[in-house]
Amino acid sequence: MRLFLTGANGYIGGAAACALIAAGHKVRGLVRSDAKAGAVAAHGIEPVIGSLDDTALLQAEARAADAVINAASSDHRGAVEALIAALSGSGKIFIHSSGSSIVADLAMGEPSDQIFDESTPLTPVADKAARVAIDRLVLDAPGVRSVVICNSMIYGHALGPPAQSVQIPALTRQAKASGVARFIGRGLNRWSNVHIADVAALYVLALAKAPARTFMFVESGEEALGAIASAIAAKLKLGAAQSWSADEAIAAWGRNMAVFSLGSNSRVRGQAAAALGWEPTHRSITRWIGEELA
Repeated sequence: MRLFLTGANGYIGGAAACALIAAGHKVRGLVRSDAKAGAVAAHGIEPVIGSLDDTALLQAEARAADAVINAASSDHRGAVEALIAALSGSGKIFIHSSGSSIVADLAMGEPSDQIFDESTPLTPVADKAARVAIDRLVLDAPGVRSVVICNSMIYGHALGPPAQSVQIPALTRQAKASGVARFIGRGLNRWSNVHIADVAALYVLALAKAPARTFMFVESGEEALGAIASAIAAKLKLGAAQSWSADEAIAAWGRNMAVFSLGSNSRVRGQAAAALGWEPTHRSITRWIGEELA
């Protein structure tokens, strides 16, 4: 198939593009500059230079493609609206990438028993309401085979152009810079997680098999943030990981990162992906940290 993919030089988009090319598809990938165009071209992706604000470009590429994958931003409503307008009534598949912070709480290191699957009613905190609205906009797109892939904490080295995930690199940079790995509060908050290779494989599977209006949480395990910080400390040969207060964490990482990416609980179970036949091959984020974190 001829695919148009946004975020081709990103961590998720680059990995998905490479997996899709390996599966026999042709990928045209949106990038913002000539330099990034060269980086994606080296991986077999045909670059399209532009941005998510280029409505005419997005729509022309969507109409010319057999399928569209948005892996650039979970929160850019304008780009999603433009792509849906171009695809409406076509019957083509539109895969949109979301993130499991849509179920995040304000725990700041405290645990939670709440676990979400695709059938669990969701009322997001105010900061995540716009993202949830975009997910629902995609799922309701008329005449489109719409799929939302909602990734949890992703780990692993980039499989496409050079790029990084969000949470593990942030924790690692802070630990290297200060000599102390940190978690927030008691560090008992838990996040579901998944390896980037398994994420990329799911995009290929979703393109082939996912029915319209499919929403999928993507996870293959979960871990407490305190345990993740401790694994980073051990790998970097630092002392024991230590707690940060909410104020200290927000000062260092910013509110969104501290509150929603590192201080919250985001515990999900992906039943829809399993129903498609997805079989992740990586199950332990702390094992990966111990064996492969650089």
